[in-house]
Amino acid sequence: MELNIVGLVSRTGRNKQRYNFHGHRQVVGCIPYRYKGINGKSQVDEEDIEVLVITSQRKGKGMLFPKGGWETDELIESAALRETVEEAGVVGDVECTLGKWNIKNKNNSSECHMFPLLVKEQLEFWPEKDARQRSWISVREARKVCQYWWMTEALEILVNRLRVQVKEDITDVGSFNQGGVKSKSNL
Repeated sequence: MELNIVGLVSRTGRNKQRYNFHGHRQVVGCIPYRYKGINGKSQVDEEDIEVLVITSQRKGKGMLFPKGGWETDELIESAALRETVEEAGVVGDVECTLGKWNIKNKNNSSECHMFPLLVKEQLEFWPEKDARQRSWISVREARKVCQYWWMTEALEILVNRLRVQVKEDITDVGSFNQGGVKSKSNL
């Protein structure tokens, strides 16, 4: 029996925080997603995808995708997964990067990297459970409620990728013979 144990304390502080060569804080995050009802479909529409958003820790600051600091003792994908577990309480497969955004706030600048996370498990307890709410919503709703323009842009990249990916997966499956071996015409 496999047992998933997640530490119930978030990392804090910036003593291990990464900064790029411009001195901008490096931030990583994920767009947690899942499919609903795509069995037998040859193409994924955005209605077939749900994304998980969380509330900001600051009251009234809207919804967002999990994100936080990338630390010096982590690989970028590990940091993205850690932030997602800490803030949203989900575990899954971190997929190929959606991109990098350079963001300027009032007080500082950040370099933000976003990844898709295909959710495999939703945890009952997670480090920031008492500080945040999480909600599975449609892509259409996420466009409306997401507080950062660059997260909405990352969402569009993800949706477009998933449309193409599922279509390619289905086409690729069709190129195998009954024994599961690539046909000669496709080698």
